Amino acid sequence: MHKLRKSIRRPRLWRLIVVIAAVVGFSAAAPVVSSHARSASSILTSTSKTRGSDGKYYTATNHLVAAALRPDQEYLLAWAGSVNPNDPDFLAVIDSTKGSPEYGKVVNTVTVGPGLQNEPHHMEYMWHKGDMIYAGGLASDTIFVFDPTRLPLLKLVGINLPMDTPCGSVPDAFQMLPDGTAYGTEIGGPNVSGPCTYTNGQVRVGNGYAGSPGEVLHISPTGKTLAESPAAIAGTSASDSASNCTDIPAIPQATCANPHGIAIRLDLHRMVTSDFVEIRDADPSIVTPGATPQGGPDPTHIVRDTVRIWDISNENDPRVISVSTLPVGPRPEQQTMANENRAAMEPAVTNLPGHRGAFVETMWGGVIYYTPDVTKPNPVWTEVFDDETAYGKFDSSLDSGVDGGSWLAVSPDDKYLFHAVMGTQIGASKSKPRGMLYTLDIQKLLASGEHPQCEITNLYEVRHGGSAPDCPSLAGVAPIMDTSSGGPHWGAMNNFAHIGRTGLYRETKDISQIAVSNYFVAGTGLDGNHLVCLYNIAKDGAPSLDTTFRDEMTGQPCVDFNRTDWPQGPTGAARPHGVLFVVPAANLAG
Repeated sequence: MHKLRKSIRRPRLWRLIVVIAAVVGFSAAAPVVSSHARSASSILTSTSKTRGSDGKYYTATNHLVAAALRPDQEYLLAWAGSVNPNDPDFLAVIDSTKGSPEYGKVVNTVTVGPGLQNEPHHMEYMWHKGDMIYAGGLASDTIFVFDPTRLPLLKLVGINLPMDTPCGSVPDAFQMLPDGTAYGTEIGGPNVSGPCTYTNGQVRVGNGYAGSPGEVLHISPTGKTLAESPAAIAGTSASDSASNCTDIPAIPQATCANPHGIAIRLDLHRMVTSDFVEIRDADPSIVTPGATPQGGPDPTHIVRDTVRIWDISNENDPRVISVSTLPVGPRPEQQTMANENRAAMEPAVTNLPGHRGAFVETMWGGVIYYTPDVTKPNPVWTEVFDDETAYGKFDSSLDSGVDGGSWLAVSPDDKYLFHAVMGTQIGASKSKPRGMLYTLDIQKLLASGEHPQCEITNLYEVRHGGSAPDCPSLAGVAPIMDTSSGGPHWGAMNNFAHIGRTGLYRETKDISQIAVSNYFVAGTGLDGNHLVCLYNIAKDGAPSLDTTFRDEMTGQPCVDFNRTDWPQGPTGAARPHGVLFVVPAANLAG
């Protein structure tokens, strides 16, 4: 390994010089006092700023660990909120370079200001060369845009404020477009209740901030709003109706339009969004065992069961072309809101030209649905996997009702579907693993084309997987221990690989590593243990914890955000949510 690193560094010495030159002129702050590995490290600071539409300046300050500057590195970004209400939120830059002596170390923290308690949430699902970093603040209704060209340094280049999206609120997830712009979901309704006119001239009546209906935002690399598009349809639909959708307070045309996850197929001119919940009314206490009998009236219907498909032929004017209600499955539940189809959180689309399908998972329902062709005018969604099958591999006493199913992603080669599950079952013991990361082999399902046979129709299939020959098979499951009120919620695929001994990276379709963050939203009562972990993905898709990715303070696997000291100082514990793999531009081929 020593000889290999020497062979890489010599021809790439200029890169190290470039990195060091980038921080010349930074101010060297007082060393961070710690009894651990970074006690003698000096911290180099630099602040970038951008002006918002309100005329005020917003800042991002790098706190770079000088001793960690090395060439040919890859990084994992974690968007985190300070537990201390008086300290700033930040993007943590973690060395994720296999074999690096800094592997698992936080080498920079980029604090944002002047606002506090943004509730940092998601970034884009996957980063490509030339992309900016879009990072949303769930509580502040603010989107920060960072330039990662000079990683491990980040520069704030844009800010999108509540006033910039008058027809939507509560930003969630982002998908990149080839021109560097992004689509983003806004779960909540307009800033002010009443009619709101969108960019394309359409009008919808909403019930106000964090209410309904939500929207899709088109945002520029400098944070400018390019377009706001309504997620609520203009006409009537059984899926978007008062009998299926409760809006509090009620609006003239009821809607379930609260988009959370977002997935796009540019070649098909289609986008899929999944409706989650009317977020300001998302109180977990409404889910009480026995509160709503199976088949009985749902007192709120704020927990959504709908999926929307959009035509994105006109990038600046995406339009909803279908709204589908996910079907209820075979599990008998005492409460309607624990049914399989409830809380449609995340969609994931296939990638290869020969495939047109998409998946959707439900957070409270605990299952995965599939439709074979998103270009169909009336897509049919079918349940193809229940989380109970995965639980059966390590604890058959756990069920999938209200299990906190979360992040979902199809591998770029369309072989596998990855899924993170928090494990928030009501009444389940916290003294044993409840969360998990599992992988499904979906190759047979996709090969079945437009007429898949797979459908979960009985309790045996709930617990053992579908019996049809094209049903997804469980490639592997990694149980995750989290004794908090939350669990493993978000994830990211590492889409980069080394090119031989050159020190350069390239994008890859072969996913061999996944990052998972254990935090949801503390304000909902679902927190997490604040760990960021890496999982190795075997050739057969099976996940396993990377025990070499260790916290520099505790020496234990995973980076622990419940620490006293950070590069920015002794600001205490933080809550990591969005995670993303990024490579410096100088290190990325192509």
